Amino acid sequence: MIWLAWRQHRKQLLVTFIGFAALAALMIPIGLSMRHTFADLGLPDCVRQLARSDVAPQTVDTCEGAFRQFTNRYGSLNLVAVLLLVLPMLVGLFWGAPLVAREVEQGTHRFAWTQGVGRRHWALVKFGLVVAVTLTAAVCYGLGMSWWVDPLTHAAREGRLGFIVFDLQGVAPIGYSLFAVALGVFAGTVWRRMLPAMTVTLVGFVGVRAAVAVLARPHYQPARTLTFPVTGDGPLAQGRGDWVLSSGVRDADGRMVAPDAQIMCPPGAKGPGGGACGAELGIHPGAYNWQLYQPADRFWLFQGIETGIFVALAAALLYLALRRIRRIA
Repeated sequence: MIWLAWRQHRKQLLVTFIGFAALAALMIPIGLSMRHTFADLGLPDCVRQLARSDVAPQTVDTCEGAFRQFTNRYGSLNLVAVLLLVLPMLVGLFWGAPLVAREVEQGTHRFAWTQGVGRRHWALVKFGLVVAVTLTAAVCYGLGMSWWVDPLTHAAREGRLGFIVFDLQGVAPIGYSLFAVALGVFAGTVWRRMLPAMTVTLVGFVGVRAAVAVLARPHYQPARTLTFPVTGDGPLAQGRGDWVLSSGVRDADGRMVAPDAQIMCPPGAKGPGGGACGAELGIHPGAYNWQLYQPADRFWLFQGIETGIFVALAAALLYLALRRIRRIA
């Protein structure tokens, strides 16, 4: 049975290997260029200095300028990162969905199940092969993308917890890939035709991923609150790499008076009308800046939680698919 599974899927394995090799040939030179520019601009020192609490305002301004210069040069690569998000979904479409649906659609499952190979044995070997290939590819993908996207995450204020970059690196791609494959396999046992199974895989994967990222991820851990005055000499208080969920300016009673905004007025500064700084925005004495955020050091915790969610979903879908295979005529 293992030999048969290899014979059936060796072309898919070859195409997958060629695809990864082509992706590496494209991404490695770009990654090396980004790292070279990152070092030339002195940004590794900036990352270390900005992590300290006693950093001088002049250093902050210099480093922020260098970060902007790097972002202006490589910021367009964020579009490439968006395209890379679909790779786990492609694994589900072309490895998971056809696994059962193609066999049933072409009628070859009858031959396989009447030659001394039971449905359970057939399913376990097939599932095992696909899961092993997916796991290997996802580990390579996660490690490679972690290396490639590292300069971009340091240059971005939201760091590794930001949307898109969080999904590309670490162990999360393992969970996404396994879920995509399991969803494709399960869809094939329900609809038993390749096109409907692939459609359900596409819609289901995008829907679940979006729901988890938008609705669940911000609440994996209780968010922290940061408050600081609207008057001062220093820069706005925000840890680089922190994921800011919400921000604004609140009055002395805690009422939000300027959502999605922050203000830092030098002592004695006046607004355009000659009043106190910020008065034109409805900001009065006693107001303060407010942020709700997830700290940057929760990156690996969030990665583990999200990976666990998708691995659990994948295991449940494969179990349901195994049960449904027993009902296929």
